[in-house]
Amino acid sequence: MLEFRQVHKTYATPQGPLTVLGGIDLRLGAGESLALMGESGSGKSTLLHLAAGLDRPDAGEVEVAGKVISSLNDPARARLRRETLGLVFQQFHLVPSLNVRDNLRLQARLARRDDIEWAGHLIERLGLAGLETRYPEQLSGGQQQRLAIGRALAPRPALLLADEPTGNLDETSAGEVLSLLLALVSEAGSALLVVTHSPQVAAPLDRCLRLTHGQLVPAYTREKA
Repeated sequence: MLEFRQVHKTYATPQGPLTVLGGIDLRLGAGESLALMGESGSGKSTLLHLAAGLDRPDAGEVEVAGKVISSLNDPARARLRRETLGLVFQQFHLVPSLNVRDNLRLQARLARRDDIEWAGHLIERLGLAGLETRYPEQLSGGQQQRLAIGRALAPRPALLLADEPTGNLDETSAGEVLSLLLALVSEAGSALLVVTHSPQVAAPLDRCLRLTHGQLVPAYTREKA
C-alpha cells in the first residue's frame, strides 16, 4: 500500500545541507498499522509529507497503492490524495462554514464515494450523533478531532496518514480518540501510518519504527493474536 525505495531528502540550512532522510526503505501492507517515532526535527513529518505527495524526494521513489507518486505531476498527485488517501493532522482543518454532517462528508464527496449509510455510522461511532447541525466552533477539541478523523475515513481510503492525531488532546480524550481511530480504520479496511512522539499512541499499532539520523530503526513488531 505504501513503499519507499531508497528515498533521500536534504534541506539547505545556514549551516549547510541537512540530510533528514538518507536512503529510506519502507513497506506498509494493506490493512497494516505502523507508528513512526523520532525526536523533534528527525524528519517524521517530512516522511509523511512525501507519502502524501505534498513534497518530492531528492532521490528514490515513493509508491502509493501501486502508483509511483513521486513521479506524478501536481494535478495527478492531488487526484491520488483525493481518491486514495485520508489525512489527519494535529490541526483539525475543519471548514468553519460547514456543519458537522457536511464537514464529515466533504472528502467523500470530493472522491465521489459519498456513502450516506457509512457516514451515519461514522457519526454514531464518533459520538457526534445529535450534533450534525453544529459548526466546528461549537464543538470541543476532542469532538473536532473525532470529526476530522471521520472526514478522513468517510471515503474509505486505502491509506490513512495521521500526524500527531492526539497531540492537542488531554490524556483521557487522547486515549478515547486513538481507540476509535484504530477501530474505524479496521472497519474501513485502510492501512494506517501514524507519526507520533508518544509511546502510548504507538503501542497498539502493528509495528513501530524510529527515525534517527536519517535512517529507520525497528522499535517493535506486535504479535498478533
